[in-house]
Amino acid sequence: MHPKAVSVSITRYMTGPMHLLAMAILALAVLLVHPMSALAQQASLAPLAEKISPSVVNITTSTVVAGRTGPQGIVPDGSPFEDFFREFQDRNNGDGERPRRSSALGSGFVISEDGFVVTNNHVIEGADEILIEFFNGDELKAEVIGTDPNTDIALLKVEAEGPLPFVSFADSDLARVGDWVVAMGNPLGQGFSVSAGIVSARNRALSGTYDDYIQTDAAINRGNSGGPLFNMDGDVIGVNTAILSPNGGSIGIGFSMASNVVTRVVDQLQEFGETRRGWLGVRIQDVTEDVAEAMGLAAASGALVTDVPEGPAMEAGMEAGDVIMSFAGNDVADTRGLVRSVGNSPVGETVRVVVMRDGKSVTLKVTLGRREEAEGAVPAVAAGPDLEEAPVTKDFMGLTITSLTPELREELGADADMQGLAVTAVDETSEAFEKGLRAGDIITEAGQQKVTTVAELDKRVEAAEDAGRKSILLLVRRAGDPRFVALSLSE
Repeated sequence: MHPKAVSVSITRYMTGPMHLLAMAILALAVLLVHPMSALAQQASLAPLAEKISPSVVNITTSTVVAGRTGPQGIVPDGSPFEDFFREFQDRNNGDGERPRRSSALGSGFVISEDGFVVTNNHVIEGADEILIEFFNGDELKAEVIGTDPNTDIALLKVEAEGPLPFVSFADSDLARVGDWVVAMGNPLGQGFSVSAGIVSARNRALSGTYDDYIQTDAAINRGNSGGPLFNMDGDVIGVNTAILSPNGGSIGIGFSMASNVVTRVVDQLQEFGETRRGWLGVRIQDVTEDVAEAMGLAAASGALVTDVPEGPAMEAGMEAGDVIMSFAGNDVADTRGLVRSVGNSPVGETVRVVVMRDGKSVTLKVTLGRREEAEGAVPAVAAGPDLEEAPVTKDFMGLTITSLTPELREELGADADMQGLAVTAVDETSEAFEKGLRAGDIITEAGQQKVTTVAELDKRVEAAEDAGRKSILLLVRRAGDPRFVALSLSE
């Protein structure tokens, strides 16, 4: 029953003092309800916006773009009209089109009273000049302290006459889906702007190795890049970086790099002017359900090592086929989690890494290297004995395979010392095709044992069947890159 109907029925059947008491109670209830309604109607983000706006900045960058020196794009090279157009252009522009200055807009925020400013790397990348505009209209030139393209974060510095208003970072791990957030910045070059929404999702990955994005429906548009995403305490929980949109405008799907990622990057940029991430030195892939079954693992978790080039992991004794279950005392759920844990670890630190090898737990001590120094290194492939036998071809689970010969190695672009079985054809209706195997792939291991002949492959399959396995694990290389694939064994 509606509360109002209750109050009416009470007053109808009471007279005298009781009637007056009931009326008083009703009046008190009305007085209590109305202030609450008024408070709800007057709730506003204005006080929060006023508090944090002075720390948010607009960023304008300018870049000199080299002009064209000839009539490119007007007539084809070698055309009989080329000289005519060049002479016409030179008369109008001197020595051809002069270099011109291109401008771009973005956002940022001050994180210290002495003038450190955080923004996106793509906002200032390649800029010759960076101008910071503050909320009060003041403008200062900024210098780049350091950048990290992997997380799209840049750290700038301005020299001000006095202390600047600044904001602090919050612990982004405490942000919950549904929490209110406020985005601030310079959308579409319109100047300082505030939008509000909620945390729509956590731990989003776009394309980077270290991605940890907060998804929000707070309006984010071009020009908001590098601006802050605030919680209701006025602390930064993310840096607005990207939007998902079919038309370039906000449709309520924006992404902010989580503050716990940003703070680690900013700290290193402040101290070193560059990032210094830990490096384990392995190639890995996720452990799927079929891979876990093929390896006899209790659960599909951890990171499966597909290759161990020269580096920290090799020196510690790690092997291809190991499954990394724990790193520095923390369980490894998947490859993404491992990469982030390693990257966040100090260079030179010795950590305990627990791996599953042949059904047993093995603990290794690995002294981490520096990823930035290792990037671009080409992993070495272990050499095997040369095979003199004639190639044997076999149909295997939808694959046509054959022993590698010097001619096949050359045709496939494989190293001269590569050993294994070449896939020459794949049945498009097979499980192997569904799981991505293609002609030109090279199978180097089966059942976590090296295979160089069809006979060895048969033995590995037989051993898996004898062990009661439902599938067999293959190590496949394509253009040198390894990955494990589990194929179901025939009933």
